[in-house]
Amino acid sequence: MDIESFRAELETRLTIEKEYIIQELSSIHDYQEKLELLGKFNEKYKELIKRLANELGIDLNEYFQAEDPSNCENLSYNQIILGKTMAVYDKLADELYEEITTIN
Repeated sequence: MDIESFRAELETRLTIEKEYIIQELSSIHDYQEKLELLGKFNEKYKELIKRLANELGIDLNEYFQAEDPSNCENLSYNQIILGKTMAVYDKLADELYEEITTIN
């Protein structure tokens, strides 16, 4: 599995989802409902990981095979992917939060 390609594709798709959510902001007037969109974005992140893994034939529950067997920590593909893509999610979630709080 090429984790960098996975991360790049996930970032592209997650950016698109963020833009859809930003479009929703104009129709929501309750601040609490706007903040709930962050939870929706988190769910989209999880869904996109599953969808992309499925498209690439990756079993998220399977253990990752490290290139160096002596450095095997028995992490699943899901754990590896979350670890390698969390910075992308954090950056986009921060951008979304900024949009939510400035459109108030």
